[in-house]
Order: sequence, then structure tokens, then C-alpha cells
Amino acid sequence: MGAVRVSMTPMVSTESIIAFAAMSLLVIVVPGPSVLFVIGRALAHGRRTAVATAIGNVLGSYLLVVAVAVGIGSLVERSVAFYLAVKLAGAAYLVFLGVQAFRHRGELKASAIAAPSGPAHGDLRTVLDGALVGVTNPKGIVFFAAVLPQFVDHTAGHVPAQMLVLGLVPIAIGLVTDTLWGLTASAARTWFARSDRRLSLIGGAGGFAMIGLGVTVAVTGRAD
Repeated sequence: MGAVRVSMTPMVSTESIIAFAAMSLLVIVVPGPSVLFVIGRALAHGRRTAVATAIGNVLGSYLLVVAVAVGIGSLVERSVAFYLAVKLAGAAYLVFLGVQAFRHRGELKASAIAAPSGPAHGDLRTVLDGALVGVTNPKGIVFFAAVLPQFVDHTAGHVPAQMLVLGLVPIAIGLVTDTLWGLTASAARTWFARSDRRLSLIGGAGGFAMIGLGVTVAVTGRAD
């Protein structure tokens, strides 16, 4: 009697991956909280912090994919109270980071741009900041909870594994686009390196951008 083989590889078709990639790109190219957060951090602290923030953002976003794969995402999508709690937590943290950036704007020096000694916080802390914003991003919550399951082939089995594989697609796209946004913003920031006053102004602008983003996230979104 021949052995029966059971494939454990998630059966994600090329067509599903391409279709989901196209859908993801359409959503990602419209700047949301994660993109604006990366830009704000780039303006306030520079390139290294922007890149670390982008990495944290996509890690936080992939946690949403994992949550959807194990069934938590559907709870967030169905429960208005749970969704509101997550959204407000993310908004509050954005405002907190914006206030911190604005308060310490005077500590930024033009010499730090010319010869950067590192980000405002350690790299791990910066990545964690980005991850927290990514995992509480209302746009990401709705996208992964409502759109991702539509591209899963339930007849192929291994549904959670399919979601985890498909989730890598927008994560890869987001990492590239968020990093490009951050590098572009930090490059513009270097123009202000000729004076401490200009640098202080751009640091304050980055702080205000994050505060405004937090307020916007808090007052917009689902109304059902």
C-alpha cells in the first residue's frame, strides 16, 4: 500500500497573490497613519529614526495579519467597542510622541545632521514605537480584517497559513514605500541643517504633524 502524502504547504495561487498585491498597492499608495507617522518622525529626528520606524510599522502591521489568521481580527471588525478602544489607544500614543518631539525640538542641533550620532531614542525603542502605531492603525485593522480573507481559497485548506503568506505581500510593499517616504522627508530635513533655528522649526513641525495625525485618527473611522 502506498503512503498517503499530505501537503502542508499553503495553497496560495499566483493569481491570488497578484490580485492581492494590486489591491494592497491601491490601499498603500494613499498615505495613512503609518506613512504620516514615518514622515513626522523623519522630520523630527532624521533618516535613521525614519527607517527604524518604517521597520517597526511593518512588524506591527504583520501582527495584525497574525491576529486575523488566528481569528482575533474578526472580533475587532465586528465589535465597535473593541475597534474604538484600539483606535483611541493608537491615537493617544501618536499625540504623546508628537508632544515629546515638540517639547524637545530645541535640543536638535545642526551638527547632529552633519554628523548624526543616532536617533532620539535607541533603535529598539524606535522600532517598538513604530510597531505600536502599526498594530493600532485603523486603516490596517480594517484592511486585514475585511479584505485579506477575501483572497483565501478555503477549499485548499490551511486557511491561517494562507493568510500569513498573503499578508507578507502588503508588508513588503509597505516596507519599501514607507522607507522611501521617510528617506525623502529626512532628505528635505537636511536643508535646515544650516541653522539650529531652522532645525528646531522642522522638529516642531514633525511634532505637530504627529499630534494632528493622532487627533485625526481619533475622530475619523467607523461610525456604525
